[in-house]
Amino acid sequence: MKKWLKYVKPYTLYFILGPICMIVEVVGEVLMPFFLSKVINNATTESTSYSIGIMALMILTAVLMMAGGVGGAYFGSKASVNFAADLRNDVYKKVQEFSFSNIDKFSSGSLVTRLTNDVTQLQNFINIMLRMMLRAPGMLIGAIIMAVMMSPSLSVVFAVVIPVMLVVILLIIRTGFPRFGIMQKKIDTVNSTVQENLTNARVVKSFVREDFEDEKFGKANRDLKKSGMAAMNVMIFMQPVMTLFMYGATIAVIWFGSKLIISDFGTANAFQPGDLSAFITYVTQILMSLIMTTMMLMFSSRAMASGRRISEVLDENIDIKNSDNIDEDRKITHGKIEFRNVTFRYYKSSENPVLDNINLTINPGMTVGIIGSTGCGKTTLVSMIPRLYDADEGEVLIDDINVKEYSLYHLREGVGMVLQKNVLFSGTIEENLRWGDKDASEEKIYAAAENAQADKFVRNFTEGYQTELGQGGVNVSGGQKQRLCIARALLKNPKILILDDSTSAVDTATEAQIRKTFRNELSDSTKIIIAQRITSVMDADEIIVMNDGKITGIGTHEQLLENNVEYQEIYNSQMDKKEA
Repeated sequence: MKKWLKYVKPYTLYFILGPICMIVEVVGEVLMPFFLSKVINNATTESTSYSIGIMALMILTAVLMMAGGVGGAYFGSKASVNFAADLRNDVYKKVQEFSFSNIDKFSSGSLVTRLTNDVTQLQNFINIMLRMMLRAPGMLIGAIIMAVMMSPSLSVVFAVVIPVMLVVILLIIRTGFPRFGIMQKKIDTVNSTVQENLTNARVVKSFVREDFEDEKFGKANRDLKKSGMAAMNVMIFMQPVMTLFMYGATIAVIWFGSKLIISDFGTANAFQPGDLSAFITYVTQILMSLIMTTMMLMFSSRAMASGRRISEVLDENIDIKNSDNIDEDRKITHGKIEFRNVTFRYYKSSENPVLDNINLTINPGMTVGIIGSTGCGKTTLVSMIPRLYDADEGEVLIDDINVKEYSLYHLREGVGMVLQKNVLFSGTIEENLRWGDKDASEEKIYAAAENAQADKFVRNFTEGYQTELGQGGVNVSGGQKQRLCIARALLKNPKILILDDSTSAVDTATEAQIRKTFRNELSDSTKIIIAQRITSVMDADEIIVMNDGKITGIGTHEQLLENNVEYQEIYNSQMDKKEA
């Protein structure tokens, strides 16, 4: 409960005024039938002034009801929208704090659904709750009191109808609750399918897999339709059942009320036509309040399912965060890197580790190449440096200090990383490059792009650096995307620069120019280059050979050619006989 109160407290006034306004409307609704009965009963007398007075009072009551209704709707909307906005903001911030291992627990489609649909479900529920929480029970109690005051004997109808309705309502709610949770999971699947298809549209088209993706989406959509209908069937069934009870009770009241009017006709306290009209209205109000309560409970079942899913994100334990003993001002000054007995598993129950007892020292300013077969742990190894993952055993040090003793901000600010999957964002090329340094001058941006061999092709665009990039940079080629990502990292001027197979789509001549830039412009920075092409690391100060999560060789190109079998195999497989 404390979790949700956090989002209520700033808007307490709205949460109070909304129900109060609804009480004003409820009081008016309960009094209106009573006033109307007086006008009808007085229609046969000569006293028109009395009827006019009552009708004037009815008009005043209607105005107050309108004010209460508008106020209740306004404050309810203000409270629910602000609640949802703050909650959505906190969920988004929490996702931003996730480590890679945290993200692995949730699909991207599921997180999108939780941030949008699930939060909206809670918003709708709060809005309905603030408008119905006091309105429904208030109308129920008020209408019962007024009905009993008018005719205790005729009120026996309620004693029969209401208990039966309550039993039916409980059965409907019990059936509907689990179905909404299932429906939210199906929405996750649809969102994931759409997102995956749109993100990889080029791959889908190049493999002519549109029919396969259509069928895949069709299945997800059919599953959602099926689960949605299963949930909605409960709502569909509820409405006619409630209406049946309402009309049944109304018929009973008309039948027995008419008999009362006839039997009591002419007596002092006779049950009059106006009283019967008001009583019928109270029957409708009582049964409608029960229907509203049922609807509110059904909405609560869906909101509870959404609330649990949002709580899963908010309660997720962030496994990589700032330690208590960090020095907030500590920054990377030299760029020395050391791995001491580092072991890591993606799945902690796995028998075979991804990295197995790694020991490695990289001195400041060195250019180090890492090469090895696919899946041998190269990317995982360098991901330990900026703490994208934490070691299960052992420790990673930078400048002889455990990475956990740096703040995440200063640690990652000092490490430039061009990931294996190059990602650009919607916006201009200049805006994307400013991720490296948001305050960089235009000259500094141009210099970084030139060093990454990107300036020339950028200036060939009509809009130059103001060219708008599509989502993920879909309107530039793979090689252009890589060079822009390298320029972005260079603009950061990091003490440690990591390039994870980030020149694979670049021709060898351009790659050579980029490596030359690293030597000249980043001579004081430690550079780690992960590559599949042996030519990308041949001139490195030191080359690390990895296989199956272990380091199997360290040395220069010449040294490894002499004494490392795996490096020899890679070299011979990539070079033609003459070069070899």
